[in-house]
Amino acid sequence: MKTPQALIVEDVSDLSIIFSKAVTAAGYEATCLADGQIAQTYLANHIPDLLVLDIHLPGLRGDMLLKQVQEDTRFSKTKIIIVTADTRRGDELREDADLVLQKPVSYLQLRDLSSRLTAVMDHLHTKPFHSECN
Repeated sequence: MKTPQALIVEDVSDLSIIFSKAVTAAGYEATCLADGQIAQTYLANHIPDLLVLDIHLPGLRGDMLLKQVQEDTRFSKTKIIIVTADTRRGDELREDADLVLQKPVSYLQLRDLSSRLTAVMDHLHTKPFHSECN
C-alpha cells in the first residue's frame, strides 16, 4: 500500500518541524513548504492525503490556497488542517477544514492531532514513514 502523503505549509520553521513529527508519527510521509506560492506550484503536480495549512503565509495567503484546493476536484479526498493565530478567521474557516488549530499550538493540540492521525492510519493499516522537513 502506498504511504499517505502530508503537505505542511507553515512559514514558522519550528512549527513546521513539530507538525512534521506529528504527522510522521501517524504514518504519513511529510513535505514542508514555507510559502503559499511555492505550495501552489507543488500542488499542481502532487495530491497530498493531508494538507496542514497556515493561513498567514508569504507569497500566496493560505486562505487563497485553501479556496483553490477546495475548487479542484483532485483534492476531494484530501484532509485539511488549518493553522492560524487569528481566532476570528479560524472560526470563519472551520467549516472548510477537517480541523482548525489555534496558534500558539499547545502540546495537547499536537497530542490530539497525532492521536487522530494515528487512528486514521491504523484504520488504513499503514506503517510510519519519513519526513522531508528540516
